[in-house]
Amino acid sequence: MPLLLIALFIVVPIAELAVIIQVGSLIGVWWTIALLIVDSVLGGLLMRSQGRAAWRRFNDAVRSSRIPAREVADGVLVIFGGALLLTPGFISDILGALFLLPPTRALIRKVFLRRAMSRISVSMTAPAMGPRGTRRADDVEGTAVDVDPRPRPPRPGLEA
Repeated sequence: MPLLLIALFIVVPIAELAVIIQVGSLIGVWWTIALLIVDSVLGGLLMRSQGRAAWRRFNDAVRSSRIPAREVADGVLVIFGGALLLTPGFISDILGALFLLPPTRALIRKVFLRRAMSRISVSMTAPAMGPRGTRRADDVEGTAVDVDPRPRPPRPGLEA
């Protein structure tokens, strides 16, 4: 995890600056700035349209009484893609566009969900371990209480 943070906060900005400097030396400073602004505006518009589409598919899934797993994953990817597109830099713009465009987003979603599900299934099948690697008992002691399903009227003097 610390290496990921180092990459995110040190390596990526340095790479972004290097690419911006290279593009600026090829096409000029003002064209580079204009390209970054246009990039951000188009990214915002793309994020807005794809976000609306993902929201519409989410609502359709809920209305048809099915679990909106794919739609939620799409929504998360659209948010990350939009954030990357709004961040100045060409590398983040390319990654953001990949998250926002439906064909590449479907591929990213598939990989993302496969990795997430493999982690969930591994953590669910792993035995519960106690101190020093000893296996813990899986049973839990407690008491069960029957609850009357009918609501009771409030007792006098107790206002909610």
